[in-house]
Amino acid sequence: MQVITLRRVPCGLVRHLYPTPVFCDKFRGLFFHATVLSATMNTAATPPAEAPVTARRVDALLAHYESSHRHPTNELIHFVAIPAIMLSLVGMLYAAHPWVAYAFLAASLVYYLRLSLVFTVTMVLVTAAMLWAVVAMGDRVLPWSVGIFVVAWIFQFIGHKLEGKKPSFFEDIQYLWVGPLFVLSKLFVKLQIKW
Repeated sequence: MQVITLRRVPCGLVRHLYPTPVFCDKFRGLFFHATVLSATMNTAATPPAEAPVTARRVDALLAHYESSHRHPTNELIHFVAIPAIMLSLVGMLYAAHPWVAYAFLAASLVYYLRLSLVFTVTMVLVTAAMLWAVVAMGDRVLPWSVGIFVVAWIFQFIGHKLEGKKPSFFEDIQYLWVGPLFVLSKLFVKLQIKW
């Protein structure tokens, strides 16, 4: 008996999740991957020798996020605006009180740790760089952070207007934390780093 499982995976993640796509439906921008599983013919109750690959939570979140970020200009805007928004948000929280920023960043890192160790380690480095930049702004941290925040969000909404889809966080607030992972995932795919 052969069991054939067809899975739909966004094109940007296919190289990370599956080594060999079978064919690509370019109209929808999705790769289809076929996995053939063999089981013995002796008994119908015998489970397949190998279970189908199930997507991890981080992969499912990234796939959903990517579905509303396919337009090349929108992607480019996000690659610049997401780090800018992260920096400005940390800056505004730091201006309120440094411990507010520290608590927010610690909670964010716990969230990332629940998704992927590789992403968490990378986000620790990004967090350290952001804190350094915020401290370097000195007394101007609040006005600069507010300005960066406003400009970056204007560009984000322009990108989504081009995309024709609303931002993912309108569906679920956790996609505000998935955005930085989306940017990192694109970098990791190019560098062939598995998360």
